[in-house]
Amino acid sequence: MLVPPVNMGRARTTLEETGTVILDGAPGSGRSATARVLLREHHRPGETFRELLPDERDELPLRDPAFVDPGDRLLLDLSTAGTGLWHAARDDLPALRQTVHERRAHLVVVMPHDGALDPDIQHYRVEIGPPTFPMEVLRRHLRAHGVPYEEFLQNDVTVDAFLSERKPMREIADFADRIRRARETARPDEGFTEWCAAAKRAGAGRRTEVAAHVAGLPEASQRALMIAVSMLHGAHADVVHRAAALLLSTVGAPQEETSLLQRKDLAQRLTEISARSGPDGRVRFTDVDYDSAVRTHFWDHMPDLRPHLDAWAARVVGSDDPHLVPDVRDGLVARLAGEYLRTGRADGLAALAERWSAERAGRAHFEASVQALTCGLADPAHGREFRERIYQWCAYRRLTGEFAEVLVQVCADVLAPNHPDHALIRLHHLARRERGTAHALQALCDLVAGSRRLRRRLLDRLARGDLAPADLGLFLRVCHPAPLTERSVTTRALVDEDGVRHSLTTCWRAVLSDAVSRPEGRRAAPRAEIQRWLHWAAEGAGDRGEVLLDLLVDAADRCGEDRGAAFAALYASARQAERASPGRGARSAETTDLLLHKIGVAQGLDRAAPSAPAGGGRP
Repeated sequence: MLVPPVNMGRARTTLEETGTVILDGAPGSGRSATARVLLREHHRPGETFRELLPDERDELPLRDPAFVDPGDRLLLDLSTAGTGLWHAARDDLPALRQTVHERRAHLVVVMPHDGALDPDIQHYRVEIGPPTFPMEVLRRHLRAHGVPYEEFLQNDVTVDAFLSERKPMREIADFADRIRRARETARPDEGFTEWCAAAKRAGAGRRTEVAAHVAGLPEASQRALMIAVSMLHGAHADVVHRAAALLLSTVGAPQEETSLLQRKDLAQRLTEISARSGPDGRVRFTDVDYDSAVRTHFWDHMPDLRPHLDAWAARVVGSDDPHLVPDVRDGLVARLAGEYLRTGRADGLAALAERWSAERAGRAHFEASVQALTCGLADPAHGREFRERIYQWCAYRRLTGEFAEVLVQVCADVLAPNHPDHALIRLHHLARRERGTAHALQALCDLVAGSRRLRRRLLDRLARGDLAPADLGLFLRVCHPAPLTERSVTTRALVDEDGVRHSLTTCWRAVLSDAVSRPEGRRAAPRAEIQRWLHWAAEGAGDRGEVLLDLLVDAADRCGEDRGAAFAALYASARQAERASPGRGARSAETTDLLLHKIGVAQGLDRAAPSAPAGGGRP
């Protein structure tokens, strides 16, 4: 729900007319949010959004034409880039912009505010400013948070004071979120004025207040409850009560000897720590952001407690309380992850995620591990480190328990939406190494199924690699002729591209060589996959059918001393394809004759050329 910044209309027009806009503006003006909104406005079914990371592993050079597919929506956010990265990216922008224009894609670049542009791309630059009316920005956020319209329309001195000075858009969003949370913890008789005052107090910080409060709570049970509420803020009282008991057990605190009926009830204990249970049974502190301050206090000032918090969180995640719903589990993991990331201990969070799923501990711990890595990837300061760490895990580490499957899910569900190339590379490493399962292989096939560009890149990657047996199996899964021969008004078929044809020939040569080079009794040419190509050449490929035959024959011709056996395997597969033809057998017979002719030409035999099969199907 973006309030249009100054010059939003000009940025929109520039993008519509040229396919490219370069956003400039002071930090806090909303540049990055504006960039995403502009690209979202150009969404079309089947088109892809990608955030470009030109300084990271596995990212293609920006000037590479293979970087862009028709209809792509590309975001290059360099708002915080250093001088070296900005200069390198700036030099590649003219070539990238030209490719974007030719392929009817859309590119939004967010440049550093103190950066300079070359004259030939200066006219794509639009400087945006913060919205003219910051009150409207705050109200949009409040409306998105579900605050009643009639509440925030009234004037409030706290809001007026907050907005009296120019604020970055992020600070306004944070203030609106604190108002939302103040509303959730407020008493029934409190209204918008009290919510805003509470939000202002929370913005000032509560560290000193919390430190004094903790010092006045000497009992282990009080502190355990305080930590449990802070880590499970908004959870049901039953969950918080059990979590506090689990924390006492985890740290080895002695059991309370008082009779059960003589102990303080939960309501009294919550009051002691400035918390309460609402009408819905959910427990929250009475002051906004008190939970965050409590977490910060115990994490920073009781460092010996940290490993116990890890073990405790694992026990809570694995408990079977019916009120411990997925959102509550995810919240617990996110808050624990937040402390690791806030204090620069990304390595500790990564180790925790690996440990939680290294043993087959059940679905809850599996999901907790996924959530921990998701938090790491989403963190602005540590996202790059987690992408690299996940690469190292996928490519080199020995993965135990269910951790490999965790990585598959993270790549497919978290990385792929914005960084599909990174997901492809990591899933490929996992697919090559997995044994006894096909989770990574299936996720990789699903990823490339929806993208011509990713299919092209995977084929190129396979052809450039060592084509180990796992790669040959992967190739046979992704070389279905339908997407390779598909074309539209704006795109030609992949098999018409020189690079793709080279990749297909290289991979088919490896497949045929592997099949025919085995001992006589163990030869097994991939006849099902060859027959699929032959059937498609006869029935479904239209005028691209002959190209498929050329690729197969060229691959067999490059099999060296095994080329004769490779040709024989092709011909035998063709004869079997005739008998298993899904359409009219005459077309399959014509395809076999044409294949035999091409084999003869490749062998230097003088054979009369038969007529090409009149392929049906799609044009």
